[in-house]
Amino acid sequence: MEARGLLAALRRGEAPSEAALAWAAAALADGRMSDAQAGAFAMGVCRAPLTPEGRRVLTLAMRDSGRVLRWDAGAPVVDKHSTGGVGDCVSLVLAPALAACGALVPMISGRGLGHTGGTLDKMEAIPGLRVDLEERQLRQVVARAGCAIAAATAEIAPADRRLYAVRDVTGTVESLDLITASILSKKLAAGLQALVLDVKLGAGAFMKTRDEAQALAAALVETANAAGCRTSALITDMSQPVAPALGNALEVAEALRVLAGGARGRLFEVSAALGGEALALAGLAADAEAGAGRIAEAIRRGAAADRFGRMVAAMGGPVAFVEDWARFLPEAPVIREITATEAGHVAAIDGEALGLAVVDLGGGRRVERDRVDPAVGLSEVVELGARVERGQALARVHAAREAQAEAAVQAVRAAIRLGAAPEAPPMVHARVGP
Repeated sequence: MEARGLLAALRRGEAPSEAALAWAAAALADGRMSDAQAGAFAMGVCRAPLTPEGRRVLTLAMRDSGRVLRWDAGAPVVDKHSTGGVGDCVSLVLAPALAACGALVPMISGRGLGHTGGTLDKMEAIPGLRVDLEERQLRQVVARAGCAIAAATAEIAPADRRLYAVRDVTGTVESLDLITASILSKKLAAGLQALVLDVKLGAGAFMKTRDEAQALAAALVETANAAGCRTSALITDMSQPVAPALGNALEVAEALRVLAGGARGRLFEVSAALGGEALALAGLAADAEAGAGRIAEAIRRGAAADRFGRMVAAMGGPVAFVEDWARFLPEAPVIREITATEAGHVAAIDGEALGLAVVDLGGGRRVERDRVDPAVGLSEVVELGARVERGQALARVHAAREAQAEAAVQAVRAAIRLGAAPEAPPMVHARVGP
């Protein structure tokens, strides 16, 4: 088998055979498929979606393209994954909170895709911290802290490592099949026993409609459970940022405010809901409600913050990071307040536009080789439904240069629409799972 035949079939709209999909995963991993062919494969899958069985075959083939971890530590191995949103730093709160509740959390994460931020980019905003860990190092961090937020090693799902980077720069991020295979190949390779999925719905998400989000959640849950990993999904709201900040260091700061017990907004609530679901799946709580209570208590008593600090130190970051995080995080040289030009309620927030404004500031990537500036972004973003007067702040922009700041000011004003007070959307739209 070779790439040209597979790509020609996709171009004709034909469903690839199971053998062809298994070959594609292996060829991505060992280099028999070039970058150009990988991009064409991704585009072809977008144009000719896979069957459910094809999706399962591709996912498991990508999982098996490298090493699959095994754990023997006497505690359930648990993880969470988000399909991507803006201001979504839930992983930074949830991984240590789950660890504080008795789970082991080897969280294999990714970098930014399109307008959404990447968990690894956020972690790398912490000075000295390394996310590229060998398996031995990953195990050491998990043993020390109970959790690790790290990149997939070269041995874990190498097929996805290549396809993930290609998708970001070829306009193929939104494919349900490729999202499912990408997420689950890494998660299943980490040796999980339980997985909770955060499927985002709304303006700041890849899935803009309820039907799209429901379809993705169903595909993920069905595929993961078929592979033997207890999995459920929450469809959560992304009509506004999860945290009131977008940008790597700024989102780390928001996560630390929650871990310090001083913030009880959307970031805390989403973290507790997902954590409760994960603990119930893992048998560490009677049900999701009881699990959410355990997550809240772990944050309240400082146990989650302690786990985060241990993880940061074990991954090369500052030993005293949790106690004095503001001193360590980078700050942008230009900070501008973005004010409203009229009065009204915040009627709508275009989260994708906000995310792209952060990319334009240098906080994300347009092409694979772009360097990310960890200090830039937006902070103190106004909430949906809030009443603002003319001249009142909508957000603050953190930029490297004045010209970038001015462009971001205009983009944010265009992304936040003022008008009549909207109906408040639910934080969790639906649950999908066993």
